[in-house]
Amino acid sequence: MARLLTSEGIRHAVYLNEEWHHIDDPFAPVPTFLGPVTSAGKATLLAPTCPAVIVGIGHNDGNHPLPIQPWLKSVHTVASPNDVIEPSWRVGAVNVEGELAVVIGKSAVDLTAENALDHVLGYTIANDVTNATQAVIDERLFQAKSGTHYTPLGPWIETDIADPGNLGIDVTVNGHAEARSGTFNLIFGVVECLVHVTKWMALEPGDVVMTGAPGTIVGVQPGDTVAITIDGIGTLVNAVA
Repeated sequence: MARLLTSEGIRHAVYLNEEWHHIDDPFAPVPTFLGPVTSAGKATLLAPTCPAVIVGIGHNDGNHPLPIQPWLKSVHTVASPNDVIEPSWRVGAVNVEGELAVVIGKSAVDLTAENALDHVLGYTIANDVTNATQAVIDERLFQAKSGTHYTPLGPWIETDIADPGNLGIDVTVNGHAEARSGTFNLIFGVVECLVHVTKWMALEPGDVVMTGAPGTIVGVQPGDTVAITIDGIGTLVNAVA
């Protein structure tokens, strides 16, 4: 499932037979097809969701045996595939972080292990760009993660993933492999994260939970091109200004 920029405006679409078929409500139990179709080669992909809330999960890897640590990121940082990340170089080093992002499909409050996945629309890729130097001194991550295009999302939402806890994640910079890991290296999986987050706040359709970087943090420089690939989803590409 994707959001496309078309001559008629922004449209949601599902991928069938190498074409994007426009639909009405992406959160409807059964999508209503509108008729128009965009060929894959001519599609301009936008960030696949417009979240009202972005939740990050901090320190969710084997090097940080801590309780689940959610934090909030501004929705104004959302960027589309191929948008240019605009780092704040004046404040120090900048990292990219390849993460699995959960897109919520229906209102979620006080989820349980048994029903959490029923509230998931699907999964996409998040690049959680970070002012690394600021993260050390800014425990709320406001200074560290609020820059322009600091949350690329995409390229689309994959709605058919049997096991989100067993997906490989690759990060390449300028075509060179810089990190290889996977969601299997996260301490807390998708279900545990959703149960914990919705214990404290409601999530609504389109909201995003980034599940953390399991050894997929890479430093970047001006002019770099970053590609994050997650098995079963695709590849998200963004240049760095």
